[in-house]
Amino acid sequence: MGSLALSRVAASDQPAPSLVDEVARVSRQELAPLAAAIDAGSVYPGELLRRLGEIGAWGSHVPQEGPADLRCAIQAMAAIGEVCGATAFMAWCQNTLVWYVANSTNLKLAARFGNGFASGRLLGGTGLSNPMKSFFGIEKLKLKGRKVEGGYIVRGALPWVSNLGPGHYFGTIFEREDEGGIVMFLADCSDPAITLQPCKPFLAMDGTGTYGVQFRDVFVPDELILAEQAAPFVKKIRAGFILLQVGMGLGLIRDCISIMDEVHAPLGHVNRYLPQQPLQFRELHAEFEKEAMALARDPYNTDDSYWRRVVALRLRIGDASVAAAHAAMLHCGARGYLKSHRAQRRLREAYFVAIVTPATKQLRKMLADG
Repeated sequence: MGSLALSRVAASDQPAPSLVDEVARVSRQELAPLAAAIDAGSVYPGELLRRLGEIGAWGSHVPQEGPADLRCAIQAMAAIGEVCGATAFMAWCQNTLVWYVANSTNLKLAARFGNGFASGRLLGGTGLSNPMKSFFGIEKLKLKGRKVEGGYIVRGALPWVSNLGPGHYFGTIFEREDEGGIVMFLADCSDPAITLQPCKPFLAMDGTGTYGVQFRDVFVPDELILAEQAAPFVKKIRAGFILLQVGMGLGLIRDCISIMDEVHAPLGHVNRYLPQQPLQFRELHAEFEKEAMALARDPYNTDDSYWRRVVALRLRIGDASVAAAHAAMLHCGARGYLKSHRAQRRLREAYFVAIVTPATKQLRKMLADG
């Protein structure tokens, strides 16, 4: 899918290249045949996600004695995203769930779930779309909880949570009804008081296990609490949450460059009149990758300038994903307009990179608010 045609960052900036190479191989051989069905919603690739977990795709960013390094996780996700944007998104969901558990001070929870999530034996996602919007004054928290003996009772509904299914888990946040702040916890989809409701069909990526989730007085035991005080916890994990999304865009942009390259021989004589060319996106991709690898070395950095760099990078990658996919469609012309051609799928996936939380408009608000 064009990986070899693109310049890569220095080898010293790519830890565990064998893992990234193995993820790329599995993606090309096992994921590529499923991509159209995942996009259409007829397949949820649970077995493939477990397979990727077995080879280490979900565990490379687990902190080792304090420091954490997200570089390999981002590169592996980019290799997946080069083949299928929907699966790259599910990879982000799984990686983010691992990130939550790895940073929790609830040692019992970490011992119970850490290896299961990191190995892919247990799958799940992240229900922080609504909380992330609430932190920046866009929405109010949709889940409420009250303290009871041994845990909390939680009620409310989240409209969209992805990479879910029977036996899956996800991390999310509720507001305490006694004005005791906000609490982050693991939700267990097998709980009979939790209902997964299928969503209306999406423009793309319907096979991502995305549901509306209803909490009908769910008992959340202390053993499933990720953080009793969610605000400082979110501040610690927020850079990683956003940086891990970068892999989705890097992979998609890389494949859009490949699409443009593939039609150069038959159409290059006329495509040269288009304003955006593969070289521009190669240069952008290299710039983004370099910045992502630098930021991914230090996800616990508390400096405000670091945080602004993370937000700015994520914003630029969302914009560039749409631009690259748009250019790929124009370079393909009519052949890209066929449902059988992946160019139109990449364009639909690119819009998701730009609107998934934090969306383009939220990222701009975050930078404007300082």
